[in-house]
Amino acid sequence: MRILVIDEDQHLSWAQGLREHGHCVEVADSGQAALDRHADADAVIINTMLPDISGFEVCRMIRAVSGVPIVVLNEKNDEIDCVLALKLGADDCVAKPYGLRELAARIEAIVRRAATAHGHRNNVIARDCESRTRNAGPVLVNLSTRGVTVDARKVNLTRKEFDLLALLVEDPGRVLTKERIMKAVWGHDGAGDTRTLGVHIASLRRKLGVPELIETVWGVGFRITDEH
Repeated sequence: MRILVIDEDQHLSWAQGLREHGHCVEVADSGQAALDRHADADAVIINTMLPDISGFEVCRMIRAVSGVPIVVLNEKNDEIDCVLALKLGADDCVAKPYGLRELAARIEAIVRRAATAHGHRNNVIARDCESRTRNAGPVLVNLSTRGVTVDARKVNLTRKEFDLLALLVEDPGRVLTKERIMKAVWGHDGAGDTRTLGVHIASLRRKLGVPELIETVWGVGFRITDEH
């Protein structure tokens, strides 16, 4: 199981213990790092006390875009904090002191529940995958499976590249400002960042092989053009 732990301490003894239980454990040392890396995890463990963003806010933001099982670690052993975490979308809340066996068992339990629920919804999900597709010329984007093809050729995109393409194809022909794109994909307005968006646009054009698909509107932003 792939577990993403969100904690500023990179050398957690219990994280090593989870590895010894056979899990693949990655530690993100900040809330922003977690938001960038949670998509590939089978479960997420969030410490409420983080150096940049509140653990509760990270929980809320991940739950808004993902159904990944989430366990919140309540460092203050406060009942109100646990109630808040659950209301924000956590599947479980573990208060200090917590042991490795208890933590491992809780994680495995919520992942089992999630897998069972997913199995019951297979048919519904399959129908939803078929309906949540967008076309842009030869490019087909499946918003549910996060798959992209160009003339039936599969294209492998990074998570940020896919998020950027998905944002643009949702409203073809409409110009999206650089600030809006940065806010939606990277979580900030890009002030002072002159390279990130341009690099990702260039990479998308190269991978898709349809460079004219994404049009630059100089001084404003980008759009999916109708002329392809």
